[in-house]
Order: sequence, then C-alpha cells, then structure tokens
Amino acid sequence: MKRSILGVLLVLTFVAVGIAAAPPLTFTYSDVHANKTAIETDTYGVNNAGVIAGDYVDSKSVQHGMILAGTKLTTVNNKSCEAISGTGGISFYGINSAGEAAGWCTSAKTGLDIGFVYSKGKFTPVSFPKSNGTQATGINDKGWVVGLYLDSANLSHGFVKVGTKYTGIDVKGDTNTVAWGVNNKGQITVYATNSAGDYDSFLVTGKTFKNIDNPNAKGGLGTIVHTPSNVGDIDGTYYNSAGTEMGWLLHKGKYYDVVDPGGVTRADGLNDKSELVGRYGSGTFGGTGFKATYK
Repeated sequence: MKRSILGVLLVLTFVAVGIAAAPPLTFTYSDVHANKTAIETDTYGVNNAGVIAGDYVDSKSVQHGMILAGTKLTTVNNKSCEAISGTGGISFYGINSAGEAAGWCTSAKTGLDIGFVYSKGKFTPVSFPKSNGTQATGINDKGWVVGLYLDSANLSHGFVKVGTKYTGIDVKGDTNTVAWGVNNKGQITVYATNSAGDYDSFLVTGKTFKNIDNPNAKGGLGTIVHTPSNVGDIDGTYYNSAGTEMGWLLHKGKYYDVVDPGGVTRADGLNDKSELVGRYGSGTFGGTGFKATYK
C-alpha cells in the first residue's frame, strides 16, 4: 500500500537571519511486512540494493532476525539467544552493499548483549574488550562496525571496530554515548545524554564532533541520530515539545519531518538511493515497518 505526503518543514538557519523555508520534498511511504503471519516487523537498515535488515515477531511472539530482499525473506536465528522472545531477541540494525548485517541479541545464558556481523549464514562476533556486553548497529562497505558497549558500571560508550582494532567513542560532557551508523568516509553518527537528560546528536569525522540536533527538538527530549549515507544525507528521530517521536531527514542542509501517515514514526535506515526505512505505531508487537522514498 503506497501513500504520498508532501513534507515542508521550516528550519532554523545557521546564520542570524531568522527562519527560512526549506524546499519541499515528496515522501512516498509503503508498509513493510516480513511475511503474512508476522505480528510486528521492525525495519532498521537498508542498503543500495534496497535489501532491508531488521527483525520480525512471529505468531508465537518469538523474535527473529530479518533480511528482506523484495518479498524474499531470510529468517536468521542465533543459537546463543534464540530462547529470547520480544525485547532482547535477535535483530539487525545496519547492512552494507555486500549484504553483511550488523546486529545483536541478548544471551539466553548470561543475560549480556552479544554483538555480531552476519553474512552468508555465518556469525562473526563483535565484542568490545572487557565489556559487560556489546551492541553492533552499523557497518559500512569497508567492514567498519560501530555500536555501543557497556562498562563495569553498565554505562554505555560508543565504539568503532576497524579490522580487529576497537576504539571507544565518548561525547565530552555528556553520558551514555551511543554510536549508531558509519558511512564509507568513516563518518560516524553518535548521540548521548546531556546534563538536562535530553539527547544530543553528532556527526563525528575523525576527532571532530559536529552537533546536528534537530532545531524542532527544543523543548522535547532531544534528537537521536541514526544513519549517515554516503551522499551527505542523515536520518533519525527527535522528540517534539509533547514528547512525541518524529522521524527526520537532513538533506542538503535542511531538516524535514518524516512521519508515516500511520502514526508516530521513527526513521532508522538510509541508503544512497533516496530510500529510508523505519517504523510507525506503538511497537512491542504493535509496530509496522515502512520504507519511504523521497525526491
């Protein structure tokens, strides 16, 4: 089912000349269902071939990893966590051009989060050294992996894994840093909690942290950034003054709302073909995945 909505968002300019109108983008939305019996489908990542990574919950309320190429579903389970249902079950959050998917699940044995990269039926562990658990959420075409790890106090820190080397990422002055996505330039999207308890978001290039908070998030709970494309677009979720989740897209320096007509929306994955994926609805066995194109 396809639906079209014209999104026009007034954004705060970066010079002191007040508010400027962003040129319109047209978003076309379509629902994504893993299969006919899934009671929830979560779409988190999409590559340039349009292959979607995420998870789905079956009719018995068991969560499975999902790789969806058109209507072809690949169901993925990890023996270390296959006893987990719902929250904590296996899911993929990023997928690169080679079809390698980054994800994690909660161990049914230890209760710790297990990060991994899945490719062609095999799991490669992603585990930050001496951590209390690792979540892998992003992967680029070079095989760089990003995500978060928990320290001994169970506080989160971002990381990037290049080859076999892990490097931690923290936002100075903030706490509970999360690295979410990475593009082929090595730019990493990161968000963290500030002293007011709100989320701040950044695009990290080398050692430079550029704040990319959505100006419409002021007065809410802040901005959560998700995926950076290889052509300069970035998406994520912000909270408005009522605390409602709103998807957003940063395109050519302008912020646009990404709100599926079906309701409350979060925007997660993004590719270089003007396609993004996310979820709308209540979630926890009530959410619906979507794919949107924009031009």
